[in-house]
Amino acid sequence: MSGLTPLLAEGLFPNGIAHYALGGLLIGLGTAVIYLGTGIIAGASTFLESTLSYVSDLPRFNKAKYVASRDWRVVFTLSIVAGAALYTVLFGDGWWVSDVQPWRFAVGGVLVGVGTRIGKGCTSGHGVCGVGSRSRTSLVNVATFMLVAIGVAQLLSALGVSP
Repeated sequence: MSGLTPLLAEGLFPNGIAHYALGGLLIGLGTAVIYLGTGIIAGASTFLESTLSYVSDLPRFNKAKYVASRDWRVVFTLSIVAGAALYTVLFGDGWWVSDVQPWRFAVGGVLVGVGTRIGKGCTSGHGVCGVGSRSRTSLVNVATFMLVAIGVAQLLSALGVSP
């Protein structure tokens, strides 16, 4: 069994485990700081929804809690994008490093957006914050996310679909 462990680790973490561990620690630290400082759970779909209050008159996007906190939420959201861009510039192999076709990312993004509304939150809200606070709803949602993702990946693999 001990001979299998390095192979499994290499397959799961091809760039070494340090990048992933550091990323996880930073995500945990960031969500803890936001929650302790504001009492708000750091779910990305809610952050996007609050940002839409700048450009939309729809009541859904102009809830008092969104309008009151939208300025720092925009900074947070832009920081996520800036952090990813900075990492790519410093350590990446270029701006587009995936074999996945751009249209597939677009379709996937739309499906994730629909899923976040149906599931009343995103993977960051449920997966990082909700599971961490032992929310039953989040535990069920994360289990559902994982089962559907594994099922779809297996189905696409069986159909021979590649990036």
